[in-house]
Amino acid sequence: MFNLSLSRYFVITLFRYSFRRKARSLEFLWHLRFGAQVVDYLAEGLMRSVIHSSLIAVENPEDYEARSNIAWAATWALNTLIGKGKSQDWMVHMLGQAVGAYTDATHGMTLAAVSLPYYKLIMPYGLPKFKRFAVNVWNVNAEGKSDEEVANEGLKAMENWMRKIGVAMKISELGATAEMIEGIADATFILKGGYKVLTRDEVVKVLKESL
Repeated sequence: MFNLSLSRYFVITLFRYSFRRKARSLEFLWHLRFGAQVVDYLAEGLMRSVIHSSLIAVENPEDYEARSNIAWAATWALNTLIGKGKSQDWMVHMLGQAVGAYTDATHGMTLAAVSLPYYKLIMPYGLPKFKRFAVNVWNVNAEGKSDEEVANEGLKAMENWMRKIGVAMKISELGATAEMIEGIADATFILKGGYKVLTRDEVVKVLKESL
């Protein structure tokens, strides 16, 4: 577990790690099957736990319970249980790892910086699940709103949370430049499993919107 005398820098690193765990849960959530309800609810619960604990720890970096719950959620996000019985979307990892190869930035930060542009691109292809994410994870009120409006509110809530915990919002914050985009795109493996198999042009589009 964690020594409470560790520096605030370590705690911020933990928040970055917590985003990586949340991203891991999201990769298990964005899938093509709608029958895997048990693991979907587990993934949503893990994300709610990380959101809750990270906001407490932002206010009090020495809160042992909050920090240990982030670590506990990380264990469950990594043990593959929430990925059973469904396909998985790992394109955020592919994009983030390519950015990391060019910038030497930490993995959690690269995932954070490319996530929102990628999710906005694929949202129309998986709109029911993005709506569910907004309602079940972010408590968005869907009454009187279109599915797209609800889904966008969910991504906005996620963006607000990311800013609160201090993760990178742009790859330019990590050292990426416009001149690197083509090379990063070439280094990005394009995987199947999500709602949309990206073209190379779409990879470039996500990277440019992440700058």
